[in-house]
Amino acid sequence: MRHDSSISLAAPITVSVVIPCYNYARFLPEAVESAVSQQGVDVEVIIVDDASTDDSLLVARRLAAIDTRVTVVGHDRNRGPVVAFNDGLARATGEFLVRLDADDMLTPGSLSRAVGAATSRPRVGLVYGHPLHFHAENLPVPRTRMRGVTVWDGRRWLVDRCRDGANVITSPEVVMRTSVVRRVGGQAPLAHSHDMEHWLRIASVSQVAYLRGVDQAWHREHSASLSAREVSGVLDLEQRLEAFETLLKPRLSPRHDVRSPAPQPIAGADTLLARARDTIAELALMAATHALDANLPIESEYRPFRDLALRISPDLESSRRLRWLDGRAAGTRSSNPMSRLVRRSRLALRHRLRTWRWERTGVY
Repeated sequence: MRHDSSISLAAPITVSVVIPCYNYARFLPEAVESAVSQQGVDVEVIIVDDASTDDSLLVARRLAAIDTRVTVVGHDRNRGPVVAFNDGLARATGEFLVRLDADDMLTPGSLSRAVGAATSRPRVGLVYGHPLHFHAENLPVPRTRMRGVTVWDGRRWLVDRCRDGANVITSPEVVMRTSVVRRVGGQAPLAHSHDMEHWLRIASVSQVAYLRGVDQAWHREHSASLSAREVSGVLDLEQRLEAFETLLKPRLSPRHDVRSPAPQPIAGADTLLARARDTIAELALMAATHALDANLPIESEYRPFRDLALRISPDLESSRRLRWLDGRAAGTRSSNPMSRLVRRSRLALRHRLRTWRWERTGVY
């Protein structure tokens, strides 16, 4: 990993912004405007409407009629966000690529900053920065003055993700080098972790860069979003594990888009996957312990996390730790109230420290 502050952008470079859209007619114009208003780069916007049942396709076509930089692809049936993105990818002509959900937006100058950082570093395949999450209609004011660029060897970044088991990227804050994406292929058909697996796959063949001190995108939090509707704590961990398994154990994984090259084997994949599995199992046990300490329902909160950890690491069944947790859950063993308070305090402190580090460095 190294830190520097140089960026280079001698002439405008084309960035393809692919916007998968399903029933987001109310948000789509803002997403498109945030892309076409970017300064310092040439932008092409590819809206892929995934058979929306609202006015999304009509809105998309109106936007394309107003701005020739906007093109529209309409699906005759709903095929999901992965196919929608991959269809847009097949039509992308830019040197760089962005996947922008129709309910998210790019901050001013985000593309020129990311492209400038990547242009002077030809081995960088993925650039990201900090996303601003928001709920209300009033957008938080973004930081636009970059403090520097952190560049990781992609292998190092991948190893670190196996160690922390986390997806450190939301999605709209990422700019990818299109040639690298063509090399590794489009997104894999995963329900919720297709983006995470894609970032990991890109990192396996290229460097990863992080823009320090700037906000690169706005990510909208709302009850209709896919993650809000369908991703629980247990499912989140299961999906993270599926991302690692898809990347590192491809023979057990669904095929990638047939129009793109198959991912290449990764050196030391078995060791990396073992590390990732251990990490996810540990996170599941931590969540199970927290459920007991917080007196949450045993069947709906403790047991799903406990069972997930055991499915990942069957050897845990004979461990003292799991026997102690099961004893507490069954009411045959008690836990010192002070010990519970200490564990909960440590967990809260860990969460605050990880959030603090992520907001400043892009990793946990």
